[in-house]
Amino acid sequence: MAEQVIITGAGLGGLATALRLTSKGYKVKVLEKYHQPGGRLNSYKEQGFTFDLGPSFFSMSYEFDELFHSCGMENPLKYQQLAPLYTVNFAGSDRNFQIFRDLKKLAEEFKDIEPDFEAKCRKYLAGAKTIFHDTEYRIVKKNFNGKFDYLLSMAGVPWKHAPAMFRSMWTELDRHFESHEVKVIFSLVAFFLGATPFDTPAVYKLLNYTELEHDGYWSVEGGMYRIVETIVAELEKRGVEFEYGTEIKKVHRIGKEVSGLEDQNGHVWKADLYVINADAAAFRGQVLGREKYSEPKLDAMDWTLSPFTIYLGVKGKVEGLHHHNYFLGNNFKEYADKIFKLSVNPEKPYYYVNVSSKSNPACAPEGCENIFILCPVPDMRYKTHWQDAETLADNIIADLSERTGFDLAGNTMVRKVMPPDEWRDTFNLYRGSGLGLAHGLNQIGAFRPANKDESLNNLYYVGASTIPGTGLPIVVISSKLVTERICHEHQLV
Repeated sequence: MAEQVIITGAGLGGLATALRLTSKGYKVKVLEKYHQPGGRLNSYKEQGFTFDLGPSFFSMSYEFDELFHSCGMENPLKYQQLAPLYTVNFAGSDRNFQIFRDLKKLAEEFKDIEPDFEAKCRKYLAGAKTIFHDTEYRIVKKNFNGKFDYLLSMAGVPWKHAPAMFRSMWTELDRHFESHEVKVIFSLVAFFLGATPFDTPAVYKLLNYTELEHDGYWSVEGGMYRIVETIVAELEKRGVEFEYGTEIKKVHRIGKEVSGLEDQNGHVWKADLYVINADAAAFRGQVLGREKYSEPKLDAMDWTLSPFTIYLGVKGKVEGLHHHNYFLGNNFKEYADKIFKLSVNPEKPYYYVNVSSKSNPACAPEGCENIFILCPVPDMRYKTHWQDAETLADNIIADLSERTGFDLAGNTMVRKVMPPDEWRDTFNLYRGSGLGLAHGLNQIGAFRPANKDESLNNLYYVGASTIPGTGLPIVVISSKLVTERICHEHQLV
């Protein structure tokens, strides 16, 4: 008889793990607090508009290919490559920089502010490429049996990369480029992943390689939620059962084994193995009661910024927007230094805008646009209340209207604002942190909460706050690593 597995959380990590485990012969049940699957990779619909609730694009598309192929399937998703990748507007300027993967076209964008850009960029990306490929299998796509094993793997990474671990991404950009605008634009991969480039190690310039050279950015035909719908449909064919409205509050144990998970109604769910697709640090503290992950110790960790999101369904076409846009101010260093610890709404906020109806017209009624706005804000350790959420939303919408020349407020048909406290409560995000634990040197690899519980032999973790880290393709890799560990330790006969 196949071993029974309960997966708590129907985010991408949980769903991908369920797909992999069913392919190995395990029988899986998925428990989910929300009323539908997907976690942060979710969907919101109203009046004919469909919005990506969270992630609106992805890189490393081949990781989804690997997921499906490893499970005996052709990849049923149809990708759409973003071109340009995105546009960037700085406050006070009518200029929109278009960011292309074609470096000759990109050099044209920067020719008046960065002399000899193409040669500088190729040199910068060459270094980023070697970091990516020298760490891909030694660090990212690997399980570790403790910190010593991790340090041995690190020793196998060429020492030429060591300096990039101890200087910031901004310092690295400063070594290659002169233009402030170019440095800001290249650092957005860090800033909008929840950290500033002044605190992010320079090794993460590898993200510039993934966007500009390696694979680019992609969306999914029909919207990002098609990823979830596709995996869930396949899981249901395989007999996987989903229980929604189910939040785990307590773990029952017998010795060093989990004997059941108790939900908010007192029902105990039993299986042979358990996989937690919730925050791997917060679950250990809040549910398992581990002192190492007590609230003061969780608060002392480095967390990614919180999402403040706005969903607008508007009448008319906004010509000044592409699929993927950034709207920035003129005080990047000052803003980045303050944003993590503000207790009030940020002045002149920096924000990202996605208009998926530009690539997927079915996401909005004819002649309309669906506009998703993300403003990174401090997590709820610093700004504890969000009664002023609508005021911040009004300010962002007014700023975007001015910068695009389109009256968004006057043409709004649908408006939904989702501040950090709603993200926290909806998806159990610790302090409303959007992407879980940050990626400083003390929170990566074996220094990140492990995907195998340290005390309970049949309890595992998958998702953004365990290894290898955050981001859709990285979470897909996380599902592969935890599946490999489960199969190694609990091989079916």
